[in-house]
Amino acid sequence: MTEGRDQDCASLSQYSDFHLYRCVLRQARPYAWHIAGLLLLGLLSTPLALLTPLPLKIAVDNGIGSQPVPRWLAALLPDSALRSDVSILAFAAVLVVAVALLTQLQAAATTLLRTYTGERLTLSFRSRLFHHVQRLSLTFHDTRGPGDPLYRIQYDVPAIQYIAIDGLIPFITSTVTLVSILYITAVLNWRLALVALAVSPLLFLLMRVSRRRLRSRSRQVKRLESSALSVVQEVLTSLRVVKAFGRERREEERFMDRSSEGMWARVRLAVLEGGLQVLIGLTTGLGTAAVLFIGARSVQAGTLTLGELLLVMGYLALIYEPLKTISRRIASLQSHLASAERAFRLLDEAPDVTERKGALRIVRARGDVVFDHVSFAYEGGRHAVRDVSLAVPAGTRVGIAGRTGAGKSTLMNLLIRFHDPTSGRILLDGTDLRDYRLADLRRQFAIMLQEPVLFSTSIAENIGYARPEAGLDAIVHAARLANAHDFISALPEGYDTVVGERGLRLSAGERQRVALARAFLRDAPILILDEPTSSVDLFTESGIMDALERLMKGRTTFMIAHRLTTLEGCDMIVVMEGGRVLEITRDVAGFVRDGLRRGRGRRGA
Repeated sequence: MTEGRDQDCASLSQYSDFHLYRCVLRQARPYAWHIAGLLLLGLLSTPLALLTPLPLKIAVDNGIGSQPVPRWLAALLPDSALRSDVSILAFAAVLVVAVALLTQLQAAATTLLRTYTGERLTLSFRSRLFHHVQRLSLTFHDTRGPGDPLYRIQYDVPAIQYIAIDGLIPFITSTVTLVSILYITAVLNWRLALVALAVSPLLFLLMRVSRRRLRSRSRQVKRLESSALSVVQEVLTSLRVVKAFGRERREEERFMDRSSEGMWARVRLAVLEGGLQVLIGLTTGLGTAAVLFIGARSVQAGTLTLGELLLVMGYLALIYEPLKTISRRIASLQSHLASAERAFRLLDEAPDVTERKGALRIVRARGDVVFDHVSFAYEGGRHAVRDVSLAVPAGTRVGIAGRTGAGKSTLMNLLIRFHDPTSGRILLDGTDLRDYRLADLRRQFAIMLQEPVLFSTSIAENIGYARPEAGLDAIVHAARLANAHDFISALPEGYDTVVGERGLRLSAGERQRVALARAFLRDAPILILDEPTSSVDLFTESGIMDALERLMKGRTTFMIAHRLTTLEGCDMIVVMEGGRVLEITRDVAGFVRDGLRRGRGRRGA
């Protein structure tokens, strides 16, 4: 079981409505009192609804007509008012205003509390899902891409608000209102109440038949919309490539194709929902027509007064409104249940890398690293690393060379525990990496990549990302060590300069030096340098290598590089091919010299 997952809501092969309700209610438990308040406010709508047609009956039967005044009204009004038709009509008018005011106050309070509770519930679940997604394995993210998780977090999560609040509470209040009005209607005229209820079985049959089709169509809509969002995300993150190859029109067509599929799926869903509403409206219309006909005949026969018929017809509308509400809620609920199912299924995804119970603390490692017959295969059985054994004493600088796809970066990913070995083990200071606490383990590494990852914040915040508690003086000191202070100080806003999305307002060399400053601030005992100078010119490389030399002192360093001259300062070089260690040499100078000679020979040929 992974962190943040509920046993009742995890690893279900098929989510039933009952299981989804349980998962939603479990998520909504911290807001139980808020939901209870909403329920009480919702239940207030029942007496207000019962009072709504009453002024009309009083006006017709007691103000205009000559029917005896009800006892409750006689108890409220003085005798002089009871003898005046104008007073009775005035009371009916005042009652209309009072009921309307109370109804609006109830609606306003409900809206405020529903909005607050719903937004808090959505934010809580969205945060929980985001927390979980960050901890899923890189394999999951490499397979799914960011589009699908993004859609589930942003667009599927709000369904929990609808289910827990906008679906559940109106369903309960509508049921209470329906039972109350049916009782009063039966007291007035039980025959008309039975006629009104005669259509109920047909309504519930319609809802039962349509439920599965609505859920299936809703799942399809969500899947297609998520696919369209993935296209947008992919294109915007690769916009330079799209523009360079002039493929804007092609990407627009691809987006339109995916979006059109989603549009037509939503249209088909709307047709299904609209057809259901037409059938529900027709069914309630037949019930209303039957009650009107039978009630009118009762008035003609003298067994029912006109005011009573009007009251029954008013209550009939109130009877059918809860039935329509329940029908509509059940129909729209299927779409939201489909969204909730997608969100909970994302929670079902288990991280490949987990922390063992009772994991060991580690403050600062010495830096001794041992790869002991390490192999790793991705899903599908494709091996990226095969039976690698390597001992690296603390403070050693290891160069890792090999062709693209040789397994160099995968080996480093295993060291940081982005993945766990399929077989074998990796030891840090003599202890298996899997025995350490994950957060403690990853604090032992500072990483520099070929393409440095910067966030759309200030330079100071990007450097400080390595150690959030660091002050500005520490950040500036790290920038000086990385040979970055001069160019940062020359910027109009200095360390407060916002670098833009992925740092694109800076040059490649500037981004790399900011990333290097972040590594200095990290002050970790182990460095992983993955092609740190391959994307910069020779002049910039010289400045970066000078700073890297200071950074590597006293630290265990793994440096991946295709440019052999970058590896000249290493103590040993590991050559990989096909996921295996092909060669380990400590004659670094000879290896670089032979490599350069072979490279010139190939160019001469």
